[in-house]
Amino acid sequence: MNNSTKPVRFLEGERVYLRPISLEDTETYFQMLYDPETRLLTGTQRTWTKEQITRYLDGKAGDSSSVLLLIGLRETDEIIGDIAIQGIDSMNRNASIRIAINNKGHQGKGYGQEAMKLMLDYGFGILNLHRIELNVFAFNDRATHVYEKLGFVKEGVNRDALYFNHQYHDSITMSILEDEYRALHLKKD
Repeated sequence: MNNSTKPVRFLEGERVYLRPISLEDTETYFQMLYDPETRLLTGTQRTWTKEQITRYLDGKAGDSSSVLLLIGLRETDEIIGDIAIQGIDSMNRNASIRIAINNKGHQGKGYGQEAMKLMLDYGFGILNLHRIELNVFAFNDRATHVYEKLGFVKEGVNRDALYFNHQYHDSITMSILEDEYRALHLKKD
C-alpha cells in the first residue's frame, strides 16, 4: 500500500490508531456485526441489512452527539473493531463509551485498552467531558478488569438487563471522571 492510499489516522497510539468511519466501510462494519463473540460481549441481538448499515453510517456523519471511529492496527492497517463516545451531553459534560474488538485473535492483546485510552484522552482533553460511563455485562470479566485498570469505578448493577442465549445477565455500570483520568494517565515526571 503506498502512502497516498493509507487511511487517515485521527488518533494514534503505539500499536493501534482510530480513524473516522465512512460509507466505504459499510461491508467491513456489516461483517463485524456478525462476529459471534462480539455479538455476545456487546449483547447484540438484532440483525441488520447492508442497506440499514449504510443509512446508519450516513447518519453518523451529521450526528454531533457521538464520535464513532474504527480501530486499526498501525502495522498492517487491518480494522479490528470500533469505538464510540455517544450520548454526548455538552451541558452536563458527560457521555458514554463503547468498544468492540472483533475476532478472538485480536482480543486479550491490549488493543482495546490502548484504543480506550486514546478515546478517553480525546473525550476529556478535546471534548471537555467531565464524566464518561460504560456498561459491561457481568460475564465479561476480562473487559471489567481492563476498565478498572483504566480507572473506571463500578457504580451499580442493572439486574437481568440482557437476555441472551436463553438466560439473563446483569449489566454493570462503570464511570470515570476527568480528574480521576488525569491523575492516573497524565502523571507529571
